[in-house]
Amino acid sequence: MGCNTLTGAAKRDHPFHCVVSTPELHVQTMFSLDDEGRIVGTREPDPNPGPLFSLVRGKDDCAWAVRSDVQRGVAKQLDALAREEPPVADFRTAPVHAEQYASLVEGRVDSGPAFTFPEEIVESNGTVFVEDKKHLDRYFAGWKAGEIPYRTPIVALMEDGHAVSVCFCSRRSGVAAEAGVETAIAYRGRGLAPRVTAAWAMAIRASGRVPLYSTSWDNSASLSVARKLSLLSYACSWSIS
Repeated sequence: MGCNTLTGAAKRDHPFHCVVSTPELHVQTMFSLDDEGRIVGTREPDPNPGPLFSLVRGKDDCAWAVRSDVQRGVAKQLDALAREEPPVADFRTAPVHAEQYASLVEGRVDSGPAFTFPEEIVESNGTVFVEDKKHLDRYFAGWKAGEIPYRTPIVALMEDGHAVSVCFCSRRSGVAAEAGVETAIAYRGRGLAPRVTAAWAMAIRASGRVPLYSTSWDNSASLSVARKLSLLSYACSWSIS
């Protein structure tokens, strides 16, 4: 079965009449793309350039994108190889053309699973929505007041007026949002991350968007959250940065 890339206006303007979690949706949620479907940056308040090449493989199809500053001839070679990538059943399997990709663009390879949430999400008690940066300042340094609207909904568990575990939109589009989760060091190991993540996912669904969750294969804590929430793996990402 062939794979689909995100190049061209037809893909960029794809109407999600029946939105499901797919490799294409993952790429479009993670990255801002130009008219040719090439990566111009991450979908964040302060975007970074994103990976040189990103491949997302699912059980039925694949999607990929090349960064806009990659030389056009190299980008065409990456596209040609990616079109030959088959869908996969075992998401830990390396891409068929992994070595060729790495020979075309040098960089750090990252990989990991992408999850969607089950139809029924267990409601979490005690969570609140954070709208003021001051509630994050004690345990989560680095937040800027200007990014609060973009990261919203920000769901937290609080202690003494300060957030100790939060889930927020790490990246988002008008169709879907990717979860970002942080727990203060002193409060880890108490099962707080799954609670805020579940509440965040319910809020995203209430907004009419699809909640997504992805991580790396070596992030055991994040994989544990996915297991506790019975998240469903729908794809795996493989990228060179």
